[in-house]
Amino acid sequence: MADIQVLQGRTSLVTGASRGIGRAISIALARLGSKVIAQYHKDSEAASTLMLELPGSGHRIVQADLGDVHGARQLFEKVANECLDILVNNAGVYIEKPMLEMDFDEWQSVWEKTIGLNLTGPAHLSYLVSRKMVEQSGGRIINITSRGAFRGEPDALAYGASKAGLNSFGQSLAKALAPKNVLVFTVAPGFVETDMAREVLEGPRGEEIKAQSPLNRAAQPEEIANLVAYLASDAPAYMTGCIVDVNGASYLRS
Repeated sequence: MADIQVLQGRTSLVTGASRGIGRAISIALARLGSKVIAQYHKDSEAASTLMLELPGSGHRIVQADLGDVHGARQLFEKVANECLDILVNNAGVYIEKPMLEMDFDEWQSVWEKTIGLNLTGPAHLSYLVSRKMVEQSGGRIINITSRGAFRGEPDALAYGASKAGLNSFGQSLAKALAPKNVLVFTVAPGFVETDMAREVLEGPRGEEIKAQSPLNRAAQPEEIANLVAYLASDAPAYMTGCIVDVNGASYLRS
């Protein structure tokens, strides 16, 4: 993607930005001229390294636990003085374990952790940021979900449900906010070569998973990031409410 400064003067808040897809998204947005506020949870070293890699100036990192019930509010309070033009809800967790191998306490823990970070956190943050965007006369919200929302996740039921919920939330939010010039887009990747997916992709099922795509590979984070950068900048308003599949034709729906 050419470094045309179409986002010059705009500020982007990217969650889960210290590595993987979030890191690639932060770099792509900065290349287009956006100032980036990068949220991270625990890996302060990776977040600090990201700051050194971002072109432009004015970027900063913010620590917050979006899986905590108060995390979204705490994050928003740290950035409320900014003019927030773009929000990318990218932070998430994937916990894979067959349900019949878990007792109820573990099952409940997995659901609470997954729904909290993958659905409730983005919903609360979107509520807070969208109200600021309305005051500013517009903005763009981009949610990162998954093909698992459509194809099913038999060994990660909470993950599939959380991403399906985020799909629905994004569509509802798009309808609610379109009259206020706040646009909402959703990106649904398949497997991506990230730290979160490494254990699965390098495990016994890795080759089978890659072969699900006729490209015979998982996506690179930059492929997802370039799409997000387009949605944050040049995508027409009439795309609001869309869910864009980026899964290398590994799962097709119509």
